[in-house]
Amino acid sequence: MEPDKVRAPNIRDVARLAGVSYQTVSRVLNNSESIKDTTKQRVLEVIAQVGYRPNQAARALVTSRTRTIGVLTSQTAHYGPTTSLHAIEEAAREAGYLISTTSLATSDHAAIVDRLEHLMRQAVEGLVVIAPQVRVFDAIRHLDISVPLVTLDSTRRDDHRSLSVDQIAGARMATRHLIDLGHREIVHLSGPQDWIEAEARMTGFLREVDDADLTTHPPILGDWTADFGHHVGRELLRYRDFTAVFAANDQMALGLIHAFRDAGLDVPGDVSVVGFDDIPEAAHYWPPLTTVRQDFAEIGRRSVAMLLAELRGEVESNHEQVRPELIVRKSTAPPRI
Repeated sequence: MEPDKVRAPNIRDVARLAGVSYQTVSRVLNNSESIKDTTKQRVLEVIAQVGYRPNQAARALVTSRTRTIGVLTSQTAHYGPTTSLHAIEEAAREAGYLISTTSLATSDHAAIVDRLEHLMRQAVEGLVVIAPQVRVFDAIRHLDISVPLVTLDSTRRDDHRSLSVDQIAGARMATRHLIDLGHREIVHLSGPQDWIEAEARMTGFLREVDDADLTTHPPILGDWTADFGHHVGRELLRYRDFTAVFAANDQMALGLIHAFRDAGLDVPGDVSVVGFDDIPEAAHYWPPLTTVRQDFAEIGRRSVAMLLAELRGEVESNHEQVRPELIVRKSTAPPRI
């Protein structure tokens, strides 16, 4: 004969121990302003004491609210989306919301629509999209999304609320740093063509080079990986018609440095390298990488704040941008004359 299972405490147990009705406990859980602070505190202490966990499904049936935010991400193995996602989860939890996350295995239209509809079927109260790819925003425009939506889109290509780091400004900072050091032949290793961030960083690079009236080398389309950066570095060594490279992310910059050092070049003595993102490892490359820092965690927190403000009916700006910061380390120096 199996031993009796220990029954989880329910809302009536909490009410009995706190000396209130179960309706009062429900109001406390739903942050009702009609409850006295002393009563609320007593109920919360009992909840913590007995380890009560409210049944989210039952609450949704009663309140017609799931208190769930849906998040669509690109490949979560990337440092940026992963960091933003963790911050979103923390900010949502502090506000009493759950997170339902789905990621894109591919970027074809059918897959994007399927993942968005998957989130909508869960009756999410709002959506955060941290998949900055052109095809994602094309799909969003063709779907009837009836809940508040915040996108991490630096180009403002849709009418939804957007939040982003100013990618163009960041790329201009990186390029201007190299120009100010005296570099006149600068190559840009871009990200993939379909990525909004890659497009914006390329635009910033081209604008800064044009404003300085320098020769424009055709940008090289990359794939965000260190392996591709290493491959491009080896190819560039065949020409040696440059003194600096601005890579669209830190991983590709790492591959470049690897290739240059393998060929016996000194970084930054023979060639300077700048990255973008300031991933934690960037400070520990050799040489430590000059890069553009964007605060992914802050972006995640602010995206939740924007979404919750819209759910409350508060009017705020539709578009917010966070200015990035240039972090100068030892991978850049004036060119040798």
